[in-house]
Amino acid sequence: MKCLFVFSAALLVVYFGSCANNAKTNMQQQEQITKELTQITGLLRDSSFALDMAKNQDAVYYKAQGQPAPDFLPQNEESGVLEKSAKEEKIATNIAAFYALECAVGALMEREGGTPFEWLNKIKTKQLDPSEVLLLNRFANATWKAGQLFRGLERITRDVFVSPVFLPEAEIKKDHDQISAAADKLMETMRDVKGASKANQLQKLRSLLQSRSFALEMAQHMEAAYYTAQQLPVPAFLQPREDTLTISKSIRAEKIATNMAGFYALECGLSYMATERQKLPSAVLQSIVNDNVDAKDKKLFERFANATWKAGQPFRGLDRITRDAFIPFDQLSEKEQEKDWVQIKAAAEKLLKSLSS
Repeated sequence: MKCLFVFSAALLVVYFGSCANNAKTNMQQQEQITKELTQITGLLRDSSFALDMAKNQDAVYYKAQGQPAPDFLPQNEESGVLEKSAKEEKIATNIAAFYALECAVGALMEREGGTPFEWLNKIKTKQLDPSEVLLLNRFANATWKAGQLFRGLERITRDVFVSPVFLPEAEIKKDHDQISAAADKLMETMRDVKGASKANQLQKLRSLLQSRSFALEMAQHMEAAYYTAQQLPVPAFLQPREDTLTISKSIRAEKIATNMAGFYALECGLSYMATERQKLPSAVLQSIVNDNVDAKDKKLFERFANATWKAGQPFRGLDRITRDAFIPFDQLSEKEQEKDWVQIKAAAEKLLKSLSS
């Protein structure tokens, strides 16, 4: 009996010692995750890093097309301006969460099955689990970030332009409110295909993505939902003369913004994995660079990249949403999806070097 007692006591010592070691290891892992996400936040808010990253992404794009990369900013463009439609800018500013929703729903369907309408209904009726809510919120944050540079380079220095893990609850709620509002509008518009096949629902979604009139409707709905959620009066979507008014925008800022989508996609994907799976950002980056990332994770990053790319297109011109490639991610060819991966991998290489230096 005495031997049995000693043996049991020894087992308990080993067990509790193991638990203590695991707890210590987990704490160290979490501390390292927080440290790396803090470093990434510093880079997010650094305008010189944004320029370097944009140059890198632009060069990689041309290389992937088998073309020599031109000067990133010819001398005549450094201080040049573009005349843009105030109406299209307003639409672009308010529609980002729609593109986040489309790509996030695709990720959820790939992971758990179902149709677009079924997932829209789950969002509306609050049937999502915390992991699914987190995924939606990360997509919303990624597309929001992708639009900020188009509105002005100085916007990346704002307090809320950080890794999503550092956002206060009020800001996280804004992301989720926008996703929910987009889901409400999209669900209402897709009721005529409620019982149709997944393929038919994706075809309906495709037509909505490419519709200029629906883009206006969605943007109006999203802006109204934003003000309503803040308990503020909803202003007119377009002020007098804004329908035909033009505004001057920096060519330099637009060129940087156009080439940053892959970085913001990567950053929010890393944040999702760090929060949901306790994965160290540098470890994920290394797996991307080494081409040994899990196939499902690769596809998730590609979806993030497609969402941020979509979010930038209306800022460049609303006609761009009518192009053949502006369709649900799941309808893209493997070749088109690979373009998203090229941008993710290039951003990962650049970011990993910055974290290591």
